[in-house]
Amino acid sequence: MMDWTTSDCRVFHRLMSRHTLLYTEMVTTGALLHNDPARFLSYHGSEHPVALQLGGSNPAELAQCAKLAEEFGYDEVNLNVGCPSDRVQNNMIGACLMAHPQLVAECLGEMQAATKIPVTVKHRLGIDDLDSFELLQAFVETVKASGCTSFTIHARKAILAGLSPKENREIPPLIYDYVYRIKQLFPELEVVINGGIKTLDECVKHLQQVDGVMIGREAYQNPYPLLSQVDSTLFGDAHAIPSRYEVAEQFIPHIERRMTDGWSLYGVVKHLLGLFHGQRGGKQFRRHLSENGHQRDASVEVFREALKFVVPS
Repeated sequence: MMDWTTSDCRVFHRLMSRHTLLYTEMVTTGALLHNDPARFLSYHGSEHPVALQLGGSNPAELAQCAKLAEEFGYDEVNLNVGCPSDRVQNNMIGACLMAHPQLVAECLGEMQAATKIPVTVKHRLGIDDLDSFELLQAFVETVKASGCTSFTIHARKAILAGLSPKENREIPPLIYDYVYRIKQLFPELEVVINGGIKTLDECVKHLQQVDGVMIGREAYQNPYPLLSQVDSTLFGDAHAIPSRYEVAEQFIPHIERRMTDGWSLYGVVKHLLGLFHGQRGGKQFRRHLSENGHQRDASVEVFREALKFVVPS
């Protein structure tokens, strides 16, 4: 979710769900330790509960960054062992670490020793030819020995040579049963399933087998049907649900704050392009923002003009 689940995106999503755990983009240890951490770790208080996702493979550096996550008030810190990008492979970050379960366990152990907040891991079913269920089971067994008790599993393997990150989200087949079997073998662990899930009905079905569901692309591209209903469906909180139009209006003060801090209009509002997906005026809303939001002098009025294309409901 690089460049997607930014702070602006998370503020927007929080307007639709009070309870969903939100994740940051993956931040590498190098980015935090060789720059001003606040540049990457600052966020708006409304985002809680929010988890920081880290990329790295050096146990000591990951421990330092886990401590930073706690200092900045994050509710969880997550180690990414699932990203298939060649950019991160070259630095031993992401899915390539599945070939090194003992190192992953060492990383998680050091992270847990450095912080009191929950430390979790996200990974794939496997990589390349290391894709048998037996190897997945062995990976979980080894990593579990670190003390980590929460595993988010993307139910696809990653093919590191030959497929782009986008293709790795679509081409390797989904094998949900592998995730279910991990939960059956390790009932003491929290097992969260990820990959290809698009509806709350699917979430309810998966939750009969596992402890949680993580949704990425669908929650970003078509957020309202999922996030506006998740609190009542899964968390038992039947609070009043704002309409799509009301969500957009409630986001305007955030746009104004960000622009006062020097952010461009489009950089803030691009995360709302899918808000009116499938709705009357939705295409015109997206087009107006895409064509005019990039202008150097674009102000919040461009956003208000885009809202005129959609009918309040």
